[in-house]
Amino acid sequence: MEARETVDAVYRAESRRVLATLIRLLGDFDRAEEAMHDAFIAAVEHWPREGVPDNPRAWLVSTGRFKAIDAMRRRARFDAALGELATQIEAATNDASAWDDQAVEDDRLRLIFTCCHPALTPDAQVALTLREVCGLTTEEIARAFLTSPSTVAQRIVRAKTKIRDARIPYQVPERADIPARLDTVLHVVYLVFNEGYSASAGESLTRHDLSGEAIRLGRLLADLLAEAEVIGLLALMLLHESRRAARTKESGELVLLDEQDRTRWNREQIVEGCALVERALTGRRFGPYTLQAAIAAVHAEARTAADTDWAQIVGLYDVLVRADPSPVVELNRAAAIAMRDGPAAGLAIVDAILGRGELESYHLAHSARADLCRRLGRMADARASYERALALAKQEPERHFLEKRLRELPPS
Repeated sequence: MEARETVDAVYRAESRRVLATLIRLLGDFDRAEEAMHDAFIAAVEHWPREGVPDNPRAWLVSTGRFKAIDAMRRRARFDAALGELATQIEAATNDASAWDDQAVEDDRLRLIFTCCHPALTPDAQVALTLREVCGLTTEEIARAFLTSPSTVAQRIVRAKTKIRDARIPYQVPERADIPARLDTVLHVVYLVFNEGYSASAGESLTRHDLSGEAIRLGRLLADLLAEAEVIGLLALMLLHESRRAARTKESGELVLLDEQDRTRWNREQIVEGCALVERALTGRRFGPYTLQAAIAAVHAEARTAADTDWAQIVGLYDVLVRADPSPVVELNRAAAIAMRDGPAAGLAIVDAILGRGELESYHLAHSARADLCRRLGRMADARASYERALALAKQEPERHFLEKRLRELPPS
C-alpha cells in the first residue's frame, strides 16, 4: 500500500516531466504518452517488490523508453519501418546522462514552445498546452472553456498531426528567436489565466483551477527563463489572483474593485507580485505584461480605494498605450482618467472609441459608458448603455450586476 501511494505521489509530481522527456526521446506525443502510462503500470508492479528506486523519475523515463522500443519492435511484424525506427531511437537515446535534472527542465521548456508553436491555431495551442504540459484531461479542458470533450479532443489530435506532418521541431528556439516566439507562449498562458480569472461565459465568475494552472505555468517559465516579460506576467497573474476572494459575495454577486473588502485580498500574493514587478522593471526588455502588472501593483498597494494613486496609473497607461496600442487598453486608460480628472473627461474618450466601432460588441465598453453617464446624471444615456451591455454580456454574475444597476437608476 505504501509503495502504491508513492507511485501516486510520483505521478502527481513527476508525470509531466517524465512525459516531456519521453517526447524528446521518442519523437512522438502519442507514443510518449503510451510509454509514460506503461512505465507507471510497471512501477505499480515492481516497486512494492523491489522497493522505490533512488531516482524514480529516471527509472520511469528508462522504463518508458524500453517499453516503447519493445512495443515498436513487436509491431514491426506488420510495419517494417517501425523496427528500423525502434533501432534508430534506441541508438540515439542510449545515453542515460541525458535524462538528468537539467535535461528534464530543458525538456519541459521544449514542450511548452512546441505546444505554443505559431503554426498551430490559438485554440489548439491552449488545448495542447493544458493537456500535455499541465496534464488536464479533455473533459476538464472542455468544462473550463464551455465546449464538448470531442471538440477539445479534435483540437488536440489536429495539433499533434500538424506538429508531425509539418515536422515542427521539438526544441527551444535559438536565442535570437526567443523574444518573438515567447510572445505566443505568454499569450497562451495569459489566455488560460483570463478564462480562469474572469470566465467568458456561464454561471461562475471565475474558475480557480484554470487560473491556478496558468500561475503554475508562469512559475515554470520564470524558473526556466529569466526574461522580464515572463516575470512581469507572473506578477500580473499573482496580483489579479490576490483579489479573487473579494470579487464576489457569497451569493455570487459581482463586487467592483473600488467596493471590494481589501482585508480579503491575499497579502502573500501581493507581496510576491510587487517584488516581481520591481524585478521585471529592472530588465531591459520589459513590455505590456510588466506595465499591466505595475498598474495592478498600484491598486494592490492602496489601503483603500480613495488612496489609489490615479495619476501614477494614468501615467503607466500612457506608456502602455504606446507599447501595446489597443482599444481595450484605451478603454482602461479612459476609466483611469475619469477617476483622476472626472467622468466627463473619461466619457469623451469612451465615446471616441465607440465612435470608431472597435468595441461596439464589447459589453464592458458599454458598461463603462453607462457608469460615466450615471455619474454625470445623464440617466437616459446610462440606461441605454446598460441595456446594450446587458444584451452583450454572457456571464451570469455580470448580467445580474447590470440588471441591478438598471433597477437602481431613477426614472428618466
